[in-house]
Amino acid sequence: MSQTLFPLAACAEMLWQEKPIEWRTSRLKEMGFGVGLWNWPDQDLDKLEKSGANFTIMNGYLEGRLADDEGADMLLKSARETAQIGKRLGVDRLNLHGTGLGDGGIPIWQHEVVSGAMWMKAKDTLNHICDMAEEEGVVFTLENLNLLDHPGCPFGSTEDVIALVSAVDRPQLRINLDLYHTQIGGGDLVRWCEKALPWIGEVQVADNPGRCEPGTGEINYAGVAKALKKMGYTGPVGMEAFAAGDEEVALEAFRAAFS
Repeated sequence: MSQTLFPLAACAEMLWQEKPIEWRTSRLKEMGFGVGLWNWPDQDLDKLEKSGANFTIMNGYLEGRLADDEGADMLLKSARETAQIGKRLGVDRLNLHGTGLGDGGIPIWQHEVVSGAMWMKAKDTLNHICDMAEEEGVVFTLENLNLLDHPGCPFGSTEDVIALVSAVDRPQLRINLDLYHTQIGGGDLVRWCEKALPWIGEVQVADNPGRCEPGTGEINYAGVAKALKKMGYTGPVGMEAFAAGDEEVALEAFRAAFS
């Protein structure tokens, strides 16, 4: 087996969907991958804890939003509760978005235009998140989303996420740079990686179109991997993707692209 360039992980919720989540986490561990999760309330936390998997990332909140007082209060309360679960499972990073997402990933609180006041409030909210994260000993990330699948999501673009996280500029807040979303948002992946590099906590990947493993679409992930290595990135890469066919074949294609 070729040596991988980065620690690799995969989203358990998108693979082997007919299997129990604890089976998926165990199989990913056996195959040498870390494990990404989405929301925790529907999971058997005892079984996940006993799996011994390295949980690399998990949604860091259940409700709330960045840019208004009511939403920020909800987000902070929810993020603090989720931080306790994250510590229990040993999750490396707890993930945030500009607003909570509903069915099909549609933003619950949609804004086509983000005002200056909203920017200031979002920065303030993230600083409060960092204060809490420092107390709890956890790290949060802010993820970019594409606006075709997540219309009206405030602070969803790659540019906006980099601007916010770099403005806060605290070690408790990193970027979850999702290159699938960046590709749909306009591409130019390597230069966005370079711009985000000082604040990246995790890079997530899926090919486009289809949101399946590398090699099924238009993105040259082997080239992206080489560029990340050359620019000095050493953090994790997570496959947040469906399998085009067999899950284990998909995971080996992902591993090969980043080896």
